[in-house]
Amino acid sequence: MINIRLPKKQEAVKEEKAYKTVYCLYRVSTAGQVDHDDIPMQREACQEFASRQKGWVIKKELYEKGVSGYKISANDRDAIQELMGAAQRKEFDILLVFMFDRLGRRQNETSAIVETFSNLGVEVWSTKEGQQRFENEADYLLNYMRFWAANGESRKTSMRVKTRLAQLVEQGVYTGGTTPFGYKLIRSGEYNKKGKELMKLEIDPAEANIVKIIFNKTVIEGYGSHVMAEYINSMKVRTHKGSEFQSNTINRILRNPIYCGYFVRGGTISPKVEELVIIDEDTYNEAQRILDGRAIKTEHEESVAKFSKSEALVSGTLYCGHCESKMNATSHCDSYKTKDGVRHPGKRKLRYICAGKAMKRNDCDGQCAYLGGRIDSVVRKQIEDAFKEILTTPRDVSIDRQVKAHLTGLKKEVKDLEKELTNAKKKYSDLTEEIANALCGESKFDPDTLAIAIEKCKNKIADTAKELAEKKATLDEQKVEYQNLDKYYDQFVTWAEEFNNSSISRQRMIVNALIDRIYVFKGYQVIVVIKSTYNQFLADQVDTVKEVC
Repeated sequence: MINIRLPKKQEAVKEEKAYKTVYCLYRVSTAGQVDHDDIPMQREACQEFASRQKGWVIKKELYEKGVSGYKISANDRDAIQELMGAAQRKEFDILLVFMFDRLGRRQNETSAIVETFSNLGVEVWSTKEGQQRFENEADYLLNYMRFWAANGESRKTSMRVKTRLAQLVEQGVYTGGTTPFGYKLIRSGEYNKKGKELMKLEIDPAEANIVKIIFNKTVIEGYGSHVMAEYINSMKVRTHKGSEFQSNTINRILRNPIYCGYFVRGGTISPKVEELVIIDEDTYNEAQRILDGRAIKTEHEESVAKFSKSEALVSGTLYCGHCESKMNATSHCDSYKTKDGVRHPGKRKLRYICAGKAMKRNDCDGQCAYLGGRIDSVVRKQIEDAFKEILTTPRDVSIDRQVKAHLTGLKKEVKDLEKELTNAKKKYSDLTEEIANALCGESKFDPDTLAIAIEKCKNKIADTAKELAEKKATLDEQKVEYQNLDKYYDQFVTWAEEFNNSSISRQRMIVNALIDRIYVFKGYQVIVVIKSTYNQFLADQVDTVKEVC
């Protein structure tokens, strides 16, 4: 037997090919899967699979936690990019995954990833599906179909998850996520299919008081999100993450319907969960109105009063009667000179400035500035007169008057239109019968004249039917509106009782809620327009109140 000794270089080559270097990739799509030990399961399966293969040695393991292979492109996945670089440097021979969908779920992109590794000389293996080859057309077709199926399964899974979450929300069940400020998580005593105990929300009394402060200060005193955040931070209160409150933190709280007891997810709203209610719905809805008003981009259009230390009463509702520009509250200080020639600052006084004229935005022919005290005194008198009237008008008299004045009138209009429509239909029927007589020569009208009359009658029926439908819709809307009369009346009375004893900030918010707009003209002529919702309770039914300062 002849022994042949290989050169040292060849011996090294033989030794190098004696084993294959394996890199493993483990991925889970959500943080929840990390908690459920999905990655250890994948790792154990890959290690066990590699141990059964001859010459396979796992040299490196890469982890992707909370990375969606469907939503996130391979170009944005650090692990895939690291593997690509290592493959180009010939650092490993085999890429092993638990299943091929761990590489991704996008059928076009993921199949291309596998082919790229293969072209770089890397074998791509799955513990469940074996090796993915690219040796013939059948391999290419199978590869595409595999990832097409994975993509479809991802969509189905997403749909099932969304559907189930929507069902849980409809049942008023907490479905996870960040715990809202004002609540804490407690054990529910119920378990999911995997044996994990479910959690549920419970009101945290201390935090709930802070939530009430945020809503009340916003609705009652007009605090903005920045001022509100500073106020809460001054109380040494912190978020669940231990951070200071920011304006967006305040806005998220104000916008979250959970404080009224409603879970909302993916457009699905739960029934009201009474044990989670911190804020009543009227307060919540008023907060939404205020936030929506402040969301208007231009100051000229903004109509919601903001919290400030100013003594201005009508800030937010005052407009120039000449150019309809917003009137901004400011102050000025007149100085005076004493006999010794020294000039002294006078008392600071409030004034309102026409933004259109002051900023030269238009050709306003009104005054640029008005003394704030004179305007505020007229508006205050009008408001106090309205409050005096509502306090001396019995609830039943006030509300019944409005029902009779509006619903009765609308009902009569609907009845008249129904009668008119009935007559038009009867006339149409008579005219069509007369056509037959005309064709037989037994009518005093010729067919052409009757045809014109019939067409006019058809148009009359259509127009009347349309008007009737619109009037009925208006009547239905008014019926719904009058169902809220008690609430509006109570609100009006509450404002009347508290106005004179409230802070200027609170008075400003009441004015903003009660008054639609205030117009000021040259010579200090003022027109106050009370919102129709509340003006309907006033006996005189005056839409505009004109006064001269």
